[in-house]
Amino acid sequence: MIYRFIDRHRSTFGGQKMCQVLQVSRSGYYAWRTRPESARARETRQILHAIQGIYQEARGVYGSPRITHVLHDQGYRVSRPRVARLMHQQGLRAKTQRAFRRTTIRDATLPVAPNRLQQQCTVAAPNRVWVSDITYLKTQAGWQYLTVILDLWHRKVVGWVLSDTLETEHTTLSALQQAWQQERPGPHVVFHSDRGVQYAAEVFRTQLTTYQMVQSMSGTGNCYDNAVAESFFKTLKTELVYHERYPTGAQARQSLFDYIEIFYNRARKHSTLNYRSPEQYAHTHHNQAA
Repeated sequence: MIYRFIDRHRSTFGGQKMCQVLQVSRSGYYAWRTRPESARARETRQILHAIQGIYQEARGVYGSPRITHVLHDQGYRVSRPRVARLMHQQGLRAKTQRAFRRTTIRDATLPVAPNRLQQQCTVAAPNRVWVSDITYLKTQAGWQYLTVILDLWHRKVVGWVLSDTLETEHTTLSALQQAWQQERPGPHVVFHSDRGVQYAAEVFRTQLTTYQMVQSMSGTGNCYDNAVAESFFKTLKTELVYHERYPTGAQARQSLFDYIEIFYNRARKHSTLNYRSPEQYAHTHHNQAA
């Protein structure tokens, strides 16, 4: 509506001047301004305020589907198309993806474990299947390499390390030890990864045996076999890394801690978990089982 446009920009251009330029009645505009706010307009203003708060709290990574779910959690009865329309009006857009490249490299001389996962990304309980991958991050001090381990049940990051080297002891082995110490799973957890040297190395395979884990590796050239771990990296880079500049590895590590431990594991809504965070999903199922 033209009166609303004038009202939105009057502090910059002046209401009287805009009425002249747009050839509308000043009396009509001022009558519109003094008219009591309708219930619909008041509701829209409240919803818009809530959307802006959710968008900021979610670091600009939520699009209309996730924001709609948060609004429903807060008691608002609003459709996703309406949320999308209000976000568009305010210029609020979810951060978008860029191209993704691999880090791990296979050594044909090292042993290969069978693919026990076979693209089955849904499991019935925690600590049944862990998946892992490695990616790289650029800092002004040089490349850093991030290893993560996720539990397929609730998609929580159960272990992660950032290193300035790709040596097994500082990447996959360190992340595995951290995850095991934190989760203390029982025997026979399937540990799935690609065929990278850091996962095929003897020291890593020995540690899996010590923890009574069962190793699994993706098929050759099949990008879907480790899709959950790769999807996490795409999300991480889309929502965080591509929008940051890291002078040092220490600053990158602090940024990752904030994203993974505070936001991703505990707050970020996952569509595959019916728009709950990993911690919320685990808490809900624990209560249902109790």
